[in-house]
Amino acid sequence: MNNFHNTRVMNLKFRIGLGILLALFHLQTWAQREPLYSQYMYNIGSFNAAYVGTVEKPDVSFLVRTQWMGFPGYNNTYRFGANLPLGNEKNGVGINIVSDKIGPTSQTLLDFAYSFQIQVSEEAKLSFGLEAGGTFLNTDFSQGTFENPGEPILNSQIVKAVYPTLGAGLFLYESNWYLGLSVPNILGDAQYNPEVAQIVEDNLQFNFIGGRVFQIKDNLKFKPAFLMNFIKGAPVVTNVSANFLLMDKLTLGTSYRFGNAVSALAGFQLSDTFFAGYSYDYNTNGLSGFNGGSHEIILKYYLGGIKLPAKKRDSGANKNKGKQIDSPRFF
Repeated sequence: MNNFHNTRVMNLKFRIGLGILLALFHLQTWAQREPLYSQYMYNIGSFNAAYVGTVEKPDVSFLVRTQWMGFPGYNNTYRFGANLPLGNEKNGVGINIVSDKIGPTSQTLLDFAYSFQIQVSEEAKLSFGLEAGGTFLNTDFSQGTFENPGEPILNSQIVKAVYPTLGAGLFLYESNWYLGLSVPNILGDAQYNPEVAQIVEDNLQFNFIGGRVFQIKDNLKFKPAFLMNFIKGAPVVTNVSANFLLMDKLTLGTSYRFGNAVSALAGFQLSDTFFAGYSYDYNTNGLSGFNGGSHEIILKYYLGGIKLPAKKRDSGANKNKGKQIDSPRFF
């Protein structure tokens, strides 16, 4: 979702249920810089730069999300990302490109990330990450009607702006658990554009993520996880999920965003190089009667492939167990 917290744009087709929609945006979503993801457990590099060097093999991913299907002016999000660990097993780089559009407003985010890891115990590692880039904002006022048509900004019809972003993150992990904290844009209110300020208020956002993998049986893993978004002037957005991994190939689970939506999740390791995931969201708030739900698809490609273990590895293969769990990686 976008961080368009104070927008005054009102598309004529939004009349049905508009009051509910604006209340939801104001309280939980438009204050956020990052779009909303239901499959955040496969998409950590999108909002935490420290993650990019923690994977064992390079990977690239492509995500498509359609929010509130069937609602006029519904939200579309496209994300391309790459996590590229370097050969020294301490550094990593990444790229994150996100295109997000809702109604007459769209933004494109481009940033580059770098991470560095240190060993903090026999099995645990702590990764530090930085990301820098920019957001390209485009609002076309000719596409809507307005609450206050006399606003001076409406004379421009189209407003385009670019503003820089600088983020940081921490990611602490072992082979079967992880905790992460990130700030997508520490510049926050330090940057100001008099035109853009009438459309978007960019407050500091903090993301806190965590998860734990339990080996239930040889061919069954269970992972509960959470993602919390904190932002000044808005309630905390909390996501919790529970996923099962069967035979290291099939993932099934569910996710719940408090006061907002419940999701069904499914994923399949198509081969040692390709993973595909899908989620469907059903709104649990007042929007449920005005849309057909939200759909999200993620595709991941592992450069060089990953190992799909058919049996337990010997003790000698466990020397890097602080790095990650047996592939396919569950986080």
